[in-house]
Amino acid sequence: MTRPKPWYKHGGIITGIVLLLLILIGGAAAALVFTQQSPDQPIQFPHRTHVLIGAQCQYCHPAVAFSAEAGLPSTDKCWGCHQQIERQSEQLDILASYVESGEPIPWVPVALLPDFIHFNHLTHVDSGIACETCHGDVSQMTVAEPQTRWNMGWCLECHSRTGEENFVRLSDCATCHY
Repeated sequence: MTRPKPWYKHGGIITGIVLLLLILIGGAAAALVFTQQSPDQPIQFPHRTHVLIGAQCQYCHPAVAFSAEAGLPSTDKCWGCHQQIERQSEQLDILASYVESGEPIPWVPVALLPDFIHFNHLTHVDSGIACETCHGDVSQMTVAEPQTRWNMGWCLECHSRTGEENFVRLSDCATCHY
């Protein structure tokens, strides 16, 4: 009596396993690529232009001064300046249409963290940390871009520069995961 071949010697099974692994790896790679691209925004907000004319981050994102969230600029905030500028671009026409309709601009958040991480802008701003430290040099960006370096190791490395006494407190899991 002949013994049946072990499962790993069947070509069809091995081929199926290899195909499944390729699909999983391809899906993971695609997910990484797509989550690192800037989402389409209703208005292609030129950060570079606004930084070059002297607009401070907190002007458009005032909630950093009193909240965990930075907030996104309202239609009124944008229109406060742009109503005085001659409409010479499609982007200004789009802004004007939101103002005329009374609808808020449906900005798509770029800086998203998983629900199990709680980042507080207020404590970082109060500590004197510049926005560029985490968000990159937005003066070189046409539209806001996701930052690829955001991970726990990167945050802990930054927290470790606060001194040994602070690092004990800032490296506690409950500081960010609550």
